[in-house]
Amino acid sequence: MDILIKSFNRAYYLDRCVSSIEKYIDGDIKIKILDDGTPSKYLNLIKQKHPQVTIITSQQYNEKVKSVELNITTGSEINGFIIPTQMWIEQAQKSSEYFIMTEDDVWFFKPLAINPIINNLKIFNIHLLNLSWLGNKTKNYPVTDSLTDLIYSSTPKNLFTPPRFIFKAYYYNQFKLFSILYKLGLVNNNTKQNYWQLNSILMGLWNKKYWLEVWKGIDDQVDEHKQLFNATIFFRKNKKNKNFIGTLKQAVMETTFKSSATNSHHQYNDTFDVNRFNYIMNEAWFKGNLNIWENFPKDFSDSYIISFLNKINDAKAQSKDWLKWSEKFKNQYRNLGIKIDD
Repeated sequence: MDILIKSFNRAYYLDRCVSSIEKYIDGDIKIKILDDGTPSKYLNLIKQKHPQVTIITSQQYNEKVKSVELNITTGSEINGFIIPTQMWIEQAQKSSEYFIMTEDDVWFFKPLAINPIINNLKIFNIHLLNLSWLGNKTKNYPVTDSLTDLIYSSTPKNLFTPPRFIFKAYYYNQFKLFSILYKLGLVNNNTKQNYWQLNSILMGLWNKKYWLEVWKGIDDQVDEHKQLFNATIFFRKNKKNKNFIGTLKQAVMETTFKSSATNSHHQYNDTFDVNRFNYIMNEAWFKGNLNIWENFPKDFSDSYIISFLNKINDAKAQSKDWLKWSEKFKNQYRNLGIKIDD
């Protein structure tokens, strides 16, 4: 089975991600890093530490590396809205029938035997298995039936999934349909969030056909609305499958809320520059000064991160500013119902 890791300029987390896979995953796996701009000296060290991994770079890799270098030397912004969907889709098409699609800032923290899991996905016709609950099992993934000692069925039962043309009008508010329903009290600001039960960006074990359907027609731009629309249309065609979505009974993956790949999605009108932050942490890791297992299985501790920021004392990455930025980052996800372990 393939494990595909989307990666951009956070080698210190990528090393933790790959190391955790090697430590906790049992089974026939191939690890592929899909990189979109991590400087080559960092990737070379990753390859040196993990010679069995395959590193694949995007078409815009060289351009993205230059943008990272320019950010360091001139402070120019890195455009995080352009994503290498072509590479992701091409590699998914070449992948195993089932695969894990994750990102560099995610790690395993419990053992997982892949081969029996894959067998169960085939037996129960599960198209997406959630490997974590993002801290809130009952709210994010409505558990229904126990399928095995390890897996629940968490297929949504009450999602509105009308024919395509009606759902398109509803979802994209064509003809003011969603607005009318809102005024009638039939929907609210959180209604569309329920469709995330059909998708997983960070922590999913996917049936290849389903993943490719979710990402159909998405071209180099972040478009989560399109993903959820595609997922819903495919789910409607498979609604008789009561085990379409599954969830592990025990979460095995964790992610960070203390860093981001770029400023693009987390600009809070602060002086803090997460690109400079990542440079400082990457360099500490590259020089052998950063222990990827610090505070594991949780994220790096605040005090550990602060020690690197204070040592460099960069005006764009002050520890006090990072703490404020991180708290705003966490609140952004708390507001979506995600429980974050501080």
